[in-house]
Amino acid sequence: MSKSRKKAGLTLADPKTQARWFARVREAHQTETTEDYIELIADLIEVHKEARASDLAQRLGVSNPTVSKVLSRLQDEGFIQSQPYRSIFLTAKGKKLAKKCKERHQIVLDFLIRLGVDPETAEYDAEGIEHHISDKTLKIMKEFKV
Repeated sequence: MSKSRKKAGLTLADPKTQARWFARVREAHQTETTEDYIELIADLIEVHKEARASDLAQRLGVSNPTVSKVLSRLQDEGFIQSQPYRSIFLTAKGKKLAKKCKERHQIVLDFLIRLGVDPETAEYDAEGIEHHISDKTLKIMKEFKV
């Protein structure tokens, strides 16, 4: 069966293929929050030697209760260790994810800059793109030379 169908000048993927694509995007959205928090926690620890919930709320532009809910989930999932009114620490699992996220971010950022995107825009765009690309595309971005 064909991967795509043409209709009135518009090409559509076959339903199973398109459903698979949308499922992948939904999955990426589910992991995006986890990755953003873990990456930011790692950055705060690297720069300030600690990560606090209030710092996360301020830098992510969300409320303290939102941060508390996410941190509770991250602790339940084994990414962080946290106690009320204390710093947040990454577990081995959290450190592994942080490393992966930072690498993905850097590859996308470097790729956009090589394309001629200014650094500020590239940083902004990389933050969104990094969560929504396949490992195959990421590999090509890493190897891309201008």
